[in-house]
Amino acid sequence: MAKSKKRFFVYGFLLIILIGIFYLLFNDRGLIKYFRMQNELDSLTEQVTNLEKENANLKNEIDSLKNKIPAKIEQTAREKYDMLKEGEMKIEVKENTDKTGMKNSSHTKK
Repeated sequence: MAKSKKRFFVYGFLLIILIGIFYLLFNDRGLIKYFRMQNELDSLTEQVTNLEKENANLKNEIDSLKNKIPAKIEQTAREKYDMLKEGEMKIEVKENTDKTGMKNSSHTKK
């Protein structure tokens, strides 16, 4: 009978340990949620870093346009508004895929 009591206490103790482990893993503040939140934090930190870099680039672009730097004004005019210098031609290359999957290039001059 002493053996069965000892076995009962051992199984009871193991059951309590297992319940505790499940509780630590799966409750509202458990380890699984902690790791999910850590991954989300890392992702958001990376997004913030990228946005800060983009903001710095945009501020530099604004400053160069405000200071009327000719090269920046010309670059913006060409890229945003498709402007050309006198005597220049714009050539666009379009790739078409035919029925066989081969790419055909065609170009147009403007």
